[in-house]
Parts: sequence; structure tokens; C-alpha cells
Amino acid sequence: MKITNICCIGAGYVGGPTMAVLAQKCPHIKVTVVDLNKQRIADWNDADLNKLPIYEPGLADVVAEARNRNLFFSTEVDTAIDEAQMIFISVNTPTKTFGIGKGMAADLKYIELCARQIAKVSKDDKIIVEKSTLPVRTAEALKTILNFTGNGVKFQVLSNPEFLAEGTAVTDLHAPDRVLIGGGEDAEGQEAIAALVEVYNNWVPLENILTTRVWSSELSKLTANAFLAQRVSSINAISALCEQTGADVDEVAKAIGMDSRIGSKFLKASVGFGGSCFQKDILNLVYICQHYNLQEAAEYWLQVVKMNDYQEHRFANNIMKSLFNTVSSKKIAFLGWAFKKDTNDTRESAAIYVADELLQDRAEIHVYDPKVSAAQVYADLEYLQSNRIGEFVEKGAFLSSEEIRKLVTVHTEPYAALENAHAIAVLTEWDEFKTYDWQKIYDAMLKPAFVFDGRNVLDVSELEAIGFQVKSIGKG
Repeated sequence: MKITNICCIGAGYVGGPTMAVLAQKCPHIKVTVVDLNKQRIADWNDADLNKLPIYEPGLADVVAEARNRNLFFSTEVDTAIDEAQMIFISVNTPTKTFGIGKGMAADLKYIELCARQIAKVSKDDKIIVEKSTLPVRTAEALKTILNFTGNGVKFQVLSNPEFLAEGTAVTDLHAPDRVLIGGGEDAEGQEAIAALVEVYNNWVPLENILTTRVWSSELSKLTANAFLAQRVSSINAISALCEQTGADVDEVAKAIGMDSRIGSKFLKASVGFGGSCFQKDILNLVYICQHYNLQEAAEYWLQVVKMNDYQEHRFANNIMKSLFNTVSSKKIAFLGWAFKKDTNDTRESAAIYVADELLQDRAEIHVYDPKVSAAQVYADLEYLQSNRIGEFVEKGAFLSSEEIRKLVTVHTEPYAALENAHAIAVLTEWDEFKTYDWQKIYDAMLKPAFVFDGRNVLDVSELEAIGFQVKSIGKG
């Protein structure tokens, strides 16, 4: 099948950038990205490219090239489904917050809704592509829904997981390490795989396109994220030991990273990993292991998440101890709220959890992030609190929206956030933080002036020469 019309359901962090690059590289294919969120679609269509709902370096240029040529953003979901030969499903698959599998299993309600809508609207055969991160065997469930609620049309379901790193997503899409496509082993399944291979081969060399059974593809995504998160938690575990022994975690990471069997990537100690994938996918993997009664395997992977939680707690506790065991009514300035630089994504950001711990002691937190809005900061903290409703928590641990907005101030300019602060916590590794006038910052802070560098991005010797008390991750 020659693909000339593609629809993507979901205009978020995966769907938007992926389809923008696909349209850029395949001008002969009409690509329509649909979403029920009218504001999100309006932002994708805004003439001001600075208002795109997703911030990624280089994304605005890609959208500018392809939009209204062969790339379209729309809320007309049924029309786009009806016209498309190939439909990518790129909707959110959050961790369940209630019911069976609460806290670990992926919530597939949006995936199921997509399948039922596709089945209802479709009048001809279609290829369905899983782009969202999904548990193993989801394709089987999708195919069951499509085949038993459809209009007699035939559906082929492929797994095509994304392996993007936020902040470098456009580069990753332009030159991927690999494109993974899983599908059925029968003739129809192989034909569907070939159709998607042909689409990617417009810019990705064939040797970088890997085809597998659908189950292998689904599991590969979870496993890849689990392995990467495992490396982060491993070096973070060593960072705690470094601080107690006088070792330098960067020196340790460099030494072990030069071993060709290990490599240097993802050995950067920090306050902890965040983002939409690592924790969610590991917990999903844990749940699957438990489902198949592989308890030891489940415990192994769960420890990666526990180590990440420990690192965030250790960082917040270090602030508390350094500020004489209380942060009540003290101004703590946060530099960064996004889970990493060069993105406005805050999902599972370490900043949220560090802030939450300090707020329990009624710290006054002032936040500056160059790409994250005040509305998002408040939404993150309120969502965390909402998950506590109905659960046993210590008296006073739950914070209302009013209390959060009283204790947390979000700034659009960094120096205002830092003025008169008792301490600064660096939670995101934005490059601009290195270029600030730190003498000016020191002069405007309360003394002793503490800096807690949760990303090890600042020049410690320079700051200490000015007079700062600097606490870094993994530095004894």
C-alpha cells in the first residue's frame, strides 16, 4: 500500500513533533494531527510560532516549513480518520490512579476510546500505528476492539514506539538511532510493516529501520527506558556515597564511562530523573512482572524508582538541614521547573517533589523557569495534592490550592526570584543559569547564602570565591 494520507490522534509531546518532521520529510503525504483540545490545536495553528504548545529547539522551523503545505492541525477527528490510510495513536497513557494496578499499570482508557472511534468512523481498510508507550499485548487488545466493533473493514495494528529525548526531539527525529516497527507475522501484517517502512525510508536509511514481532516492539520501549533510568539511579546511588567519603561523582562517572562495556551516557548525577516516560514505564514493567508472578524481577525494577525518590528526598532534606533544620517562612528560590533543559515539559519533574517536601515545612518558594508558565507550576503542585485526597497522610500534609498559591510565587524574571532568598536550588540545567551575574545575586541574598546545585552545572569555585555556601550532588 502506498501511503499518501496519514492521521495522528494526539497533538502532544510525541504526536506534534513526530508528525511535523514526518510531513517535512514527506511532502507527498498529507499529515493531519487531530486533538479534542481546541486550545492546543489553536496554538499549533497560531501565526506566532513562539506560541506553539510544545517547546523544542528547531521545532518552530519545521512547523513553519510544512504547516498548511501538507501538515494540518485540526479538531475534526472523524473527518481525518475517515480520509486516512494510516492512523497513528499518540494519546496519553498515564499511570492509573485508582482501581486494579493503581500506581503502576498504564491507564489505557484513551487508547480504547481511540480504537472505538476509529472502528466507528472507518469505511475502508486502515493501518493503525501505536505511537504511545503501551504495555505488552496492547496491540492484541486494539485489534480485538477494532475487529469486533467495526464496519467490516480490516485493520492491521503496528507498534512503532518513539525513542525521543525531550530537548533534542527534532534532532532525534531527523537522524534516529533506530526506528522500531513491530507487526503481524502473516502476509497482511508484513504488508503493513512494509508500508510504514517505506514512509520512514524517505529520510531514514533502511539499515536503521528494525522490524520485529509486535510484542517485541512493545516490550523494547519499556525495557529501553528502564535501562536508561537504571543508569541514572545507579550513579545517583553512588553520589550519596561520594558526598560522605570525599569522592567526586563526576570523576567516578568519567572513570567508569571510559569502559567501552559501560559507556558514558546517562551517568550524570543529579537530583533525579523526571519526564513522562522513565518512572511510568518502569512501574508499568513492574506491574507486568507482578502479573506474571515474577516477583523478584518486579522488585529489581521497583528499586530503580525507589532510588530516584530517595535522591529527591535527600536533596530536599539537605536544604532543610543546611538551613538550620527549618525552612518555615524562608524564601527558597528555584531555578528551573521543567524536568530537563530545552523543554517546557514538567511531568514528573524533580522540582515538583522537592517543592512539595519544602512546602510541608511551609517554605516560601519562588520559581523561575524560562519556558514554564505559572499556571503549569500551580497545576503540577495541585495535581500532586489531589492524589492525596482519600489517602492517609500526616495531619497538615495536604495543601489546598489557596495555600499553594500563597506559598509559591512564579516569576518571569530570574533576579526577582533570587532577591532576598535564603537559598537557591538549581532544579533544571538551563544553560542561561551559568551566565547570570552571581555577584549581584550574592549581594541581594540573605547571608549565609546557600546554593544547592541539583544538576552540577554551576562553577563551584567561582561561587565559593564570591562567598556562597555551595552544596553539589555527589561532591564530598
